Amino acid sequence: MTDRPLRIVVAGGGTAGWMTAAALARTLGPVAIVTLVESEAIGTVGVGESTIPPLVAYNRLLNIAEADFMRATSATFKLGIAFENWKAPGESYFHSFGGTGRDHWSAGFQHFWLHGRARGHAAPYGDYCLELMAAQAGRFAHLPDGRMNYAYQLDSGRYAAFLRRLAEGDGATRIEGRIARVELDGDSGDIAALHLDGDRRVDGDLFVDCTGFRALLIEGALHAGFDDWTHWLPCDRAIAVQTASVRPPVPYTRAIAHDAGWQWRIPLQHRQGNGIVWCSRYLDEDQALDRLLSSVEGQVLTEPNRIRFTTGARRRQWVKNCVAVGLSGGFMEPLESTSIHLIQRAVLRLLRLLPVGARPDPADIAEFNEQQWADMVQIRDFLILHYKATERRDSPFWRHCAGMEVPESLSHRMDLFARTGRVFRKNEELFAENSWVQVMMGQGITPAAYHPVAAKLRDDELERLLAGLRREVADTVQGLPGHAAYVDHYCGARTGAAA
Repeated sequence: MTDRPLRIVVAGGGTAGWMTAAALARTLGPVAIVTLVESEAIGTVGVGESTIPPLVAYNRLLNIAEADFMRATSATFKLGIAFENWKAPGESYFHSFGGTGRDHWSAGFQHFWLHGRARGHAAPYGDYCLELMAAQAGRFAHLPDGRMNYAYQLDSGRYAAFLRRLAEGDGATRIEGRIARVELDGDSGDIAALHLDGDRRVDGDLFVDCTGFRALLIEGALHAGFDDWTHWLPCDRAIAVQTASVRPPVPYTRAIAHDAGWQWRIPLQHRQGNGIVWCSRYLDEDQALDRLLSSVEGQVLTEPNRIRFTTGARRRQWVKNCVAVGLSGGFMEPLESTSIHLIQRAVLRLLRLLPVGARPDPADIAEFNEQQWADMVQIRDFLILHYKATERRDSPFWRHCAGMEVPESLSHRMDLFARTGRVFRKNEELFAENSWVQVMMGQGITPAAYHPVAAKLRDDELERLLAGLRREVADTVQGLPGHAAYVDHYCGARTGAAA
């Protein structure tokens, strides 16, 4: 241990930078001096507007009042993602948060539903999921028992500004300036300082690279290396625009597949986020922009934000005294809204493995890198599943996706589920059993068998189980208020579209 505070320098602002600074400043207090360097002249990607449930816990860890956060970010609630045209044109399914039905300790609910289907019960799997049925009904509320799992749809620019106020209130310091050079220590190879324009120098003990795709520190200075995953996730372009709301916001995000990728629609309180993601081998940028602008609803409020990306990750996201957070560590396309989650995961992991002395311990660095890599590989496989498991053969893009080889880790999961209906959550991976079940069945993988424990139920017992669970979900949803009205009431401000 050292007597002086740890000097932590966050390079870059945006969502990644300010999520990092806010968490460090609030958690560490006087133990650390947190400095964030950013330039207003450098833009941010700024399109990570759809999130997943762990962000709820992250905000609670920072003692953020939810209603204040939602007002500041124009957030709405999110219960899942509607996937349209993924299995086949004209077909859709829903990936909801939370569970479906009621699991037995030996087998998930899907086994009992499959047995029921074999015995003539025709209700869809989603009828047993509270979040899915509430989303489709456009309803939401915080339930007393906390069993409604949710996330947020938010304005990421406003979220960064909200976190900046929080971080600065807790003692973090912001320095305006462009990073001109990264100085390395001649003996250790560590980063010694950042040199800014105007001949300014920022020294530190630990540096967090939040410079986005540029990765100025982790790659530009320390050459961490990058694993390219575009042979599995071929989309490499995106365009985003914002439009005025034309209807009350729904509590879910839409992911609409097209012949060379997909489009998103994310409803906020004051506007809607829209975007198109595609593979440049099968669609050019002008065509993509025309397709996006011809399909949006409401007045276009912003100039198109064009983004080029390569899906992949750095095997080493902590090198010497530099930690990559956000896009500098890797990029998962926004299909399952994991971008902000990966920021959050890296920040919390950094806090748990914070250096005890002035220099990081190699064992901590190795542990961080192993956990980060495992997270990104598991998310990668889940995203590949959406492209691989499809009946679409209507375009060169989808024929490529259907025919591509996939990682053995994913092929094993798909084969196990197709043969036995079984899914296992490994370690602390993000997506739980029900997420895999919903997507695999939604994409057309129907198990050939189910667990024997489901077959032990007599017909009358099976009838009571399925009917009771379905009725419980339906009754709960019926008692929920409309989502837009609930957001208005909860945040104390009208959403505009709901007026």
